[in-house]
This record gives sequence, structure tokens and C-alpha cells, in this order.
Amino acid sequence: MRFEEILLIGTVVTGIVCLLNYFLLKSKAWLVEVCKSFFPVFVIVLVLRSFLFEPFRIPSGSMKPTLLEGDFILVNKYAYGLRLPVLGTIVVPLGQPKAGDIIVFRHTEGKDLIKRVVGIPGDHIQYVNKQLYINSVAVPNQELAVTQDRGMYTIESIEQLNTITHGIYDYPRVSRYYAYSDVIVPPDSYFVMGDNRSNSEDGRVWGFVKNNDILGKAVITWMSWNSESDIQGIPIRWSRLGKSIYKYSSETDGKS
Repeated sequence: MRFEEILLIGTVVTGIVCLLNYFLLKSKAWLVEVCKSFFPVFVIVLVLRSFLFEPFRIPSGSMKPTLLEGDFILVNKYAYGLRLPVLGTIVVPLGQPKAGDIIVFRHTEGKDLIKRVVGIPGDHIQYVNKQLYINSVAVPNQELAVTQDRGMYTIESIEQLNTITHGIYDYPRVSRYYAYSDVIVPPDSYFVMGDNRSNSEDGRVWGFVKNNDILGKAVITWMSWNSESDIQGIPIRWSRLGKSIYKYSSETDGKS
């Protein structure tokens, strides 16, 4: 069960107890007092996480070099509209995801994922010989540097999606078959990919993200924890604190 679901259940249960006590019970039992104490806390946290901002921890390297393992980001929950908690139904539309946006969404396996939007409804997406095409037009990219990732020989390039310039990783010696490498994005859905093109389970593997499953737009890195750092002291990547996710810079795990 996701935290948002637990939070909603806690809010409903404590709210019902408070209402029953106010109109019927008039009790000072410990359970009632506990519910009265927790109900406003649940409401405030639920409102903040559902309609304003939600923290999210980057669990893997699938979004390198843009986001690193151990990054903590803020997700803007109202960027694409106000949604009902848990259900995800939009009640106040405020915008639509665009190619280049980084979104957090519910995955069919019951976990939340973060990827970059590369295709919006109606787009023809092709991924051929490690080149991304949108509506038969190759997405511009330029090789930037050679580096290492997970011990693999890696090429870092910059790619241009709409007005957003961002980095991508590719392992030249790794290739694989993708079931969704030539698709047309269906209505009310989006096609997403990780920036680490050779190390990302994304839309190329499992298909599309439905609009109701989108949780929000990633906007800023507020903390970055390097658990593999061999530097003495607190292993914080200080240079990443407060960094906009859409401001491109070349960074790898070995840097601060």
C-alpha cells in the first residue's frame, strides 16, 4: 500500500471518529483524544502532498546524468492540474505534460517511477539504433564526453527536446530489443524514457503512462546523498542542493 493511501485512510478514520464524538459520543476516551490530535496533522500533510509538493527519492541510476542515485527532489503536484488523492482524477486542469518534462508516476507494479516525457498523445515514437525519432524527425543530440557508469564504457551526449537541453548516457557495447520501439502514443497517455538510455526500464519495455497515473512534475533537487562516497564526513553532494532539474550540467557519481 502506497503512503498516500495510508495517509488518506488515516485522515478518513480519524475524521469519522472526531465527527461521531462531536455529535454523539461526547467522550474523552484515549482513542478519541488520539484521533482528535492526529486528524488535523493528517489533513495538513494530505493537502500538502496531494495538491502542492511531494518529496521523492531517486532510487536508481536510470535518469543519469540528470538525476543521481540518492538525489532527493520535490515534485510539483499541481503543475498539470489538481487531482483527487489516490484516484488521480483531474478536477482542476492547469496544463499538460510536454516533451522534455520529467514526471513521477504510478507504475503497474505498484511503485512510483520517474522518467522523462518524450512522446505526447498522437506522437509517432521510434527508437532505432539508439536514435530517438519523434514524428519521423530525429531528435538532435551531440556527443559530449566519454565516461564510466557502473563500470561500463559510457558516452555522455546532450539532447534537445523542445526547448529543454539535457544529458543522456549510452553504453555503446550494450544493445537490446525493445517491444515498444515503434509506437503511436494513444489518447490520454504519454511515452517516457530514462536519460540513461542503456540502463532504464521504461516505455520502450512496458508501454505508456496513463494521464491518471501521473503524480506530478519534478522541479528541483533539495538534497543529494552519496552513499558510496569514500570521502570522510557527511557524504552530501553539496553542489546539487537547490539545483533546478532542467538546468543542464555534466555531473557523474564521482563528483560532489
